[in-house]
Amino acid sequence: MNILLIGCGKMGGAMLRQWVRQGEHSFTVADPAADDLPGGVRHVSKATDLPSQSFDVVMIAIKPQAIADVLPDYAHALRENGTFVSIAAGTSVASLQNVVGDAAIVRVMPNMAALVGMGVSGLYANARCTAEQTRQIVALIDQTGTCIPVDSEDRIDRLTAVSGSGPGYVFEILRSYVAAAEELGFDHDTARTLVLDTLSGTVEAARQSDQTLAALRNSVTSKNGTTQAGLSALMRDGQLDALFQDTLQSAYARAVELK
Repeated sequence: MNILLIGCGKMGGAMLRQWVRQGEHSFTVADPAADDLPGGVRHVSKATDLPSQSFDVVMIAIKPQAIADVLPDYAHALRENGTFVSIAAGTSVASLQNVVGDAAIVRVMPNMAALVGMGVSGLYANARCTAEQTRQIVALIDQTGTCIPVDSEDRIDRLTAVSGSGPGYVFEILRSYVAAAEELGFDHDTARTLVLDTLSGTVEAARQSDQTLAALRNSVTSKNGTTQAGLSALMRDGQLDALFQDTLQSAYARAVELK
């Protein structure tokens, strides 16, 4: 596909690098401030530098508050029967339709792990998208990690609370875990290595196992041992479950508000 990427900030740039590495599509970036683009990517600074109806996909990767002002200038670049794809957080399909009209629109909620090709993205396609258009965009997003199609925008908002915002939760958990290790007497670098390698190894073990997460937890927890002592403190009075439920509900409520 011939793809136009409007905006190339952190998220758009991370996804672009994964796509270019795959080498299956051609890309043009429209961004007056873009620099350090991957090789083979065309760059333009303004919409007037683009021919009409030349792109199969116009991908919207600008800040949501800029869409109404910027996107109309680029709508002419989408070919007939092409697809608008938005990774602008909190911007509904209805809001995009107000700008580009009754068009095929796909809304994608990625996360920052796309930077290392391990992103998790939710995808919602409106009724104007054909099965083939949806298939093409799912395959495109899959190149940045994992793509999970959903059947409503509400599911996108719920997914945003889990995976879209999830890296922020994980970084904070890691920060707190490292700080606790330092309190046990480890220097920062050693504490960081212990925590990050423990987490990444445990996640990979879970990924490769058919057991439930509870069964895996039990398999490493000896009766009256050190792990049980630690877990008793971590799970005291169900506080951990309640904390995560509150975290996701708060993020979901905010995602709904932003629409």
